Amino acid sequence: MTGAGGSGPTGTRRAPRDAPAAPGPQQGDPPRRRRARTDTAAGGRDHAEQARRSAERAQRAARREAEADARLANQRTDVHQPTSGRPAPDQPLRARWDPTEDPGRQRTDRDKDRKKQSAIGRFVSTYGWRAYAIPVLAVLTVIMVVLTVQSHGENKNNGAAESDPDDVRNTDVNNVSTAIGAPPAQVQAEQLPAGALPNGGPFTAKGAEGYHVVPGSTPRVGTGGQEFTYTVEVENGVASGDYGGDPTYAKFVDTTLANPKSWVGDGKFSFRRIDTGEPDFRVTLTSPDTTRELCGYEIQLESSCYYPPESRVTLNEARWVRGASSYQGDDLGYRQYLINHEVGHAIGFVNHEPCKVNGALAPIMMQQTFGTANSEIMALDPDMKANRSYVCTPNPWPFPDR
Repeated sequence: MTGAGGSGPTGTRRAPRDAPAAPGPQQGDPPRRRRARTDTAAGGRDHAEQARRSAERAQRAARREAEADARLANQRTDVHQPTSGRPAPDQPLRARWDPTEDPGRQRTDRDKDRKKQSAIGRFVSTYGWRAYAIPVLAVLTVIMVVLTVQSHGENKNNGAAESDPDDVRNTDVNNVSTAIGAPPAQVQAEQLPAGALPNGGPFTAKGAEGYHVVPGSTPRVGTGGQEFTYTVEVENGVASGDYGGDPTYAKFVDTTLANPKSWVGDGKFSFRRIDTGEPDFRVTLTSPDTTRELCGYEIQLESSCYYPPESRVTLNEARWVRGASSYQGDDLGYRQYLINHEVGHAIGFVNHEPCKVNGALAPIMMQQTFGTANSEIMALDPDMKANRSYVCTPNPWPFPDR
């Protein structure tokens, strides 16, 4: 019998060896080997942990992919059909091929509603605020048209002063043998209180009954085909200091007749001043005494006139200096009226005119020296057809709107 652990026949059978244990530090191993064994064991555990985590991640990825597929399937089958243009919270954002296509807008239903609307309703739905702006603008346009027409009518009323008396113009006026524009004998001065001469500066009561031509000439003014030539004259013996002197008087006559508001305004007449030869008429400043000889003095009022036998536009110096009450101190305006009115007689406008439109400018051929109310001037011509209640405003021009 051998000793323990021996291999002889007398020894006991060796027990089977167990499976090798996991490497690890063994008692009796050297220190370096024990460290190597420890590192090998730790590495095995790390690989096992990594494998476990990779498996979990794969599972989560598979689960997310399955959920995404499920949502996509639901969206395709309208399970989560949104009620507005925005996607549901559980849907991914994705672009559309047709930006105008909006699942939340029920075009078919809207078209049905529009078919139920009236024509006006469809118009309002289509044009929005413009549907209200269009009628407003239309109303404003009508108002502007009405106002324009009214304004034009008012201008025409103001233009009632404009003279267009071709139908009553006497083209042979110089063959008339009596004064034109003088007050008739049957009228009394008391009937024309507005015709009284206002207070003012001095004037020459009686001249020398002769005339001198103020030197000077002008080119033709106006575009009218019928040209009238004229001279500017002053009665001898009239004190020049009372009316400002010959040059001042002549210049005032020239500028008045050249004004577009004067007789050249309608394009029918033109004027040219001369200082030699025989003129068509003579614009003459005369003393009151000479004026009475030419124009008459049956009524005790200072007047002016046109005296055809001498082709003389007779301007009373008393009126030139003091004016008329109807012009309320506007002596320059009255002098313009005096020239235009009497020259109007000289070119053939023989008849006087009444106030035609109440409150409008007086016609130039109205006898404004004696007033601008029909009730006043109709005393000079009782047969005149006019409304006695009409009152005009002073106006020195044939064409005041030119």
